[in-house]
Formats: sequence, structure tokens, C-alpha cells
Amino acid sequence: MVLAGKLFCHSPSIEDLPAIVSLDQRCLGGLWSENGYRREMDSPNSLFRVLSTVDPAPSPVPSTPSIIGIGCLWAILDEAHITVLGIDPPYQGQGLGQWLLLHLLRAARNRQLQHATLEVRASNNPAQKLYQKFGFQQVGCRRRYYSDGEDALLLWRSGLQNTDFLQQLIQWQAPILIRLRRQGWHVSDELCEDGNCSENRMINDSNGFDKN
Repeated sequence: MVLAGKLFCHSPSIEDLPAIVSLDQRCLGGLWSENGYRREMDSPNSLFRVLSTVDPAPSPVPSTPSIIGIGCLWAILDEAHITVLGIDPPYQGQGLGQWLLLHLLRAARNRQLQHATLEVRASNNPAQKLYQKFGFQQVGCRRRYYSDGEDALLLWRSGLQNTDFLQQLIQWQAPILIRLRRQGWHVSDELCEDGNCSENRMINDSNGFDKN
């Protein structure tokens, strides 16, 4: 595990593309090319987020992008199709994947999407456990979906516009944030500007989310 520090979740810029592609190669095996990620950044139907240790706000002093997580979804009709979710291997196991997925689901709700879906490798048990925590259920299997012949499990989550889903987002947010803070992360993004990031207010919710 590497040292923690400041953590930002934001939309990427063109300058972030080399770092994004490099991270993709390390944790996703080269899923998309630079042109592929550029298209996602330009598409009105795509929502693209990165986790970074560098403040995305304009600064007179240029800084080297430090991208440690990437997440993307496509808005198709009333569905959020999560296409990418990856955390740099040295940073895995800290709850960063949960934080990034929380952002994607909140963004999907804000876009008035009703459902979320994705494919995950049948052998990727850690990823399956992550999605199950957020209410995803297996609804099918795509045989030999990946280039190496491995099957993909089709996962589905409905009810994104329900009031109880909004409450779940808030309840999930607290223990994830507490975990990140206790590991030394200083989180700064829009989820911490809505009055729901007080550790004292929501620390009792932390027992509802395990530490995997």
C-alpha cells in the first residue's frame, strides 16, 4: 500500500490522457486506446470520472497528473452502462473503488437514469463483491465474452430514482469516507460539499459496510 494524501474525483482533461492510458494498461490490460478515452471525454452520452492526487483547479504552477482511478459509464435510454472501473494496483484495497463507484451511481441518478448494468469477468471475485455491496445482482452470463474466451457475468441494479436509493447512497458514503480518512486520505470533491461528509454525524453507519 502506498502513502495516502489529497484525493480528488473529477472529470478528466486532455492533459490527463497519457496518465489515463498508462493506468488502463496497468490495471485493465489495455482496454481502450488514447483515442478511445478521448471519444469518451467528448461524448455527451458518456460520464467519465478520475481519481487524482492533484487538484484539478487551474493553477499558475503546472503539475504532473497523478491519476490513480478511472471510471466511466454510458447513458443509454434509461440505463447507466458502467464500462470502466479501475484502480491503480498499488492503491487497491483502500476503498477507492467504492468511492469511485459511488460517484458514478450518484451521477447516474442525477441524469435521471433508472437502472445500472455492467459486465464483469466470471473469475473476478473482488469486483463482484464490490458491486454486490451496492445492490447489483447477476441476471445473466455472456459466454466467451472476453478476447481470451472467459465468460462475463451480467450484473443489474434497478431503482436509481427511488427515494430509498438516495438514502442508500448517503448511508454508503459515510463508512467509505471514514475509511479513506482513517487511512490518511483528504477527500475533496462534490460529495463532500452537500453536508453529508461529517464523520461525527454518520460514524454509526460505518458498521454496515465491511472493509473488503
